[in-house]
Amino acid sequence: MSNLNTYYYRVLLPHGGVRSGLLRLAVKRDLSARMRLESDTEGTVISLWKFPAWLGAISNVLLHLFRRQVRNEDLAGFLRDLGLMMRAGVPALDALATLVDESNSVGHPAMAAVARNMLDDLNAGVGMTEAFNRHPNVFPETVRNLISIGDQTGTLDKMLSEAAEHVERMINIKRDVKTALIYPAFVFATIIGVAIFWIYYVVPNMARLFKQLQAKLPPITEGLVAFADLLSTHLPWVLLVTAIVVSIGVIAFRRSERFQLATYTLMHRLPIARTLLVSSGMAHITEHLSILVRAGVDMVSSLRVLGRATKNRYYRTRLIHVAESVSRGESMSSSMRRVGGFPAMAVRMISVGEESGSLDQQLSHLAADYRKRLEVLVKSLAEILKPLIILIAGGLFLFLIVALLLPVYDLVRQSVNQSMGR
Repeated sequence: MSNLNTYYYRVLLPHGGVRSGLLRLAVKRDLSARMRLESDTEGTVISLWKFPAWLGAISNVLLHLFRRQVRNEDLAGFLRDLGLMMRAGVPALDALATLVDESNSVGHPAMAAVARNMLDDLNAGVGMTEAFNRHPNVFPETVRNLISIGDQTGTLDKMLSEAAEHVERMINIKRDVKTALIYPAFVFATIIGVAIFWIYYVVPNMARLFKQLQAKLPPITEGLVAFADLLSTHLPWVLLVTAIVVSIGVIAFRRSERFQLATYTLMHRLPIARTLLVSSGMAHITEHLSILVRAGVDMVSSLRVLGRATKNRYYRTRLIHVAESVSRGESMSSSMRRVGGFPAMAVRMISVGEESGSLDQQLSHLAADYRKRLEVLVKSLAEILKPLIILIAGGLFLFLIVALLLPVYDLVRQSVNQSMGR
């Protein structure tokens, strides 16, 4: 297997412009990289320099950390503006040139760079579909499929607008999910921070005071003091082990499909997490399927695209199985019912859509319904979690206060008894 090499290149494009940048390819010879560049750009390679292995590794890390990312909001605006200008009769080249200038003027350099590369490709004779396909990290596969269909059917302006609306709906779904998680995450972080402050600072000071007063500590206080001493003595190691465990968990989640599947499966069994994941996951699935089916993509291809686009491993695994069943001639609804994990209402509506030939409409209705459910869930999640948060916080601080007040109560009682004895 060839190694992945990093090259710096400068290419003279057919219209006279010069493009430069970094390219990563799994090739053995520099000639192969040169031929690939000239084939992709239809230009002439002016210079091609191969990075040493160690420098290539460093550059890849730096590129990943500092590469300017195209925001989804900028992507939606780019698609909408491009579709609007093409619908008004503006040629694609002029429309892209205008968007390059506009993106630079409003401070969106990453989107401007993508538009400039697409403009260079179109000037070099590359088709619109291929120009979009050359940026898979910017344009989702669903968007690229819509562009391909629009390019083939002569409805590119309509598909661009459809893609923009789709991206905006995905933005709203992601924003709703993040909004739902911000409140509980902030509250639990605050509770943990206050608890650590009490255990690390307040409890040791109180323990020293009790020791000076020779107070007799009850078992609950002795246990709390022992835990505080242990935490104070080994705090650096506790933080280090916590950081290592969290890092291992994050790395395992990103690289291990089994770990991802186990995590999502567990979350689908927890009450509140399950409601949130089902609403957001089904909104994502029905939204993508509705767009692809309405655009004319066959069902097997739509399900496979969706399987690659879905980050939720719980649903991704099931969608892959459904796609395999549909490719063998089984209906989507019966496949979903057999595979399991999909809400009964969604499966029933998909079944009705397949029988009546209105599948795209049923999927659109489902997508709108699940987006509405997610919106309502986000608004009500704070109210749902308040009793749980109050119970956890109240129980924790009740334990701390009782553990610290019992010795104080004993000291007061001893002092009163001594005063009465006199």
